[in-house]
Amino acid sequence: MATTNAAQRREQARRDYDAFLAGCPTRELLSRLTDKWVALVIPALAGGPQRHGELAHRIAGVSQKMLTQTLRTLERDGLVTRTVTPSIPPRVDYELTPLGHELFPVMVSIKDWAETHMDRVFEARAQFDARP
Repeated sequence: MATTNAAQRREQARRDYDAFLAGCPTRELLSRLTDKWVALVIPALAGGPQRHGELAHRIAGVSQKMLTQTLRTLERDGLVTRTVTPSIPPRVDYELTPLGHELFPVMVSIKDWAETHMDRVFEARAQFDARP
């Protein structure tokens, strides 16, 4: 049996996953990545480690429960790490993993695109809604 190097394994994985197929596990990941809180947490963590409260303050409107759930799923997917520093009270910091840093440019591009084009989207919605 021939051994494969990392590049060959990544290429094989690319061939094995096809999000257009109903049973492909990448659909679950795509669903998670398109969540609005994920789209805001990833760019918010790009500057370095932050505490839960700092993230909650930065991301207006996110509840403590949703932020906690989002951070846990990102940690489970290997995009965020959680570091507990023993102190009273314990300090918990969240930061992007190397995999999370790879995702960051994509997420910030989507966020920036939305901020840049919102006026055009509002215009399109108004035109659509004005149709008979």
